[in-house]
Amino acid sequence: MKLLQEIIDTLPDKPIQVRKVIIGIHWTLVASKYCGLASTMVGQEQHGHVKIKDVGELTKKSAQELATWSLSDNLLEASIGIAAINSILDLNEQLLKEINASEVIAKHCVDKNLAIVGHFPFIEKMKTIARNCWIIEKRPQADDFPEEAAKDFIPQSDVVAISGTTFINHSIENLLSLCPPSALVMVLGPSTPMTPLLFDYGISFLSGSRVIDEEAAITTIQEGAIFPQVKGIRILTMSKEI
Repeated sequence: MKLLQEIIDTLPDKPIQVRKVIIGIHWTLVASKYCGLASTMVGQEQHGHVKIKDVGELTKKSAQELATWSLSDNLLEASIGIAAINSILDLNEQLLKEINASEVIAKHCVDKNLAIVGHFPFIEKMKTIARNCWIIEKRPQADDFPEEAAKDFIPQSDVVAISGTTFINHSIENLLSLCPPSALVMVLGPSTPMTPLLFDYGISFLSGSRVIDEEAAITTIQEGAIFPQVKGIRILTMSKEI
């Protein structure tokens, strides 16, 4: 988890108070300096079997303290930790474009080998564009490949798109180690920490989000929204090339 620790080390020393923690069925939100999002992950445990520490006390903590929870093996605590990181990060507008991840991937994967870690709505479109499109999933469906197949397909890929949830389950570093040096690598999804530090790890694009209407985002997340239903969100892509 060296990469996560490096991100935590870049956060400001001065404590930033946590204002709100929302754990929805699909999305976790931490409000501090900004509002940060992360997928709500609980693993394979039965309902009611995943505990988090200090329940009822989270808004008494600093966002930096919650950010260290991203290192936890408890997936729900790690979800809170990633959301906390995302609630602190300042965004460099000069590196940003309001463009969806699928547009970037479509532009770069024409007649190329594409590996996607995570199941996204745009997958069927990519299958019509790429030479090969390999979907790697922890819980495979349809034509997906299991996570063990990453070591077979990612090294063959020209373009690799990795879900930001891999920061939560701590698989991101292993997946990045499988990417060929020549591959175009993207990390995508609202869990993605939008920090230029990740460009030092061979990542070309970061595609995530910023909450611009806190009340709208909180209301929809509390009511069980999947991501397209979450309101008050700005979709952003960061690149060294922009």
